[in-house]
Amino acid sequence: QVQLVESGGGSVQAGESLSLSCTVSGLTFRLHDMGWFRQAPGKEREFVAATDMIGAVTDYGDSVKGRFVMFRDNAKNTVYLHMNSLKLEDTAVYYCAARFFGLRLKSEVLDYNYWGQGTQVTVSS
Repeated sequence: QVQLVESGGGSVQAGESLSLSCTVSGLTFRLHDMGWFRQAPGKEREFVAATDMIGAVTDYGDSVKGRFVMFRDNAKNTVYLHMNSLKLEDTAVYYCAARFFGLRLKSEVLDYNYWGQGTQVTVSS
């Protein structure tokens, strides 16, 4: 059974930092590209970041580029999202996702096969 378990969500003030982690079991982690997505109330799920199976290539959504950093530790079957300079509009439920590795990174929800349950991030002024 594949499981993706996010942790690290919480409430912070604008300008602060927060780190999320996602630990994966039930699949060969090192053979899967990983992604982070988020969904705010009333909005569609949005691409945040993705990294390839060895963490050599990472892509970011325009709204987080330069503020968020995604990396992975294949020895721990874990992927991380370090979020800096958080803004009110970063408030959302954050999900990690996995897909079997491909030729290039994907940023669409439908490209990912496995999802975590999500963790809430709330940014206040």
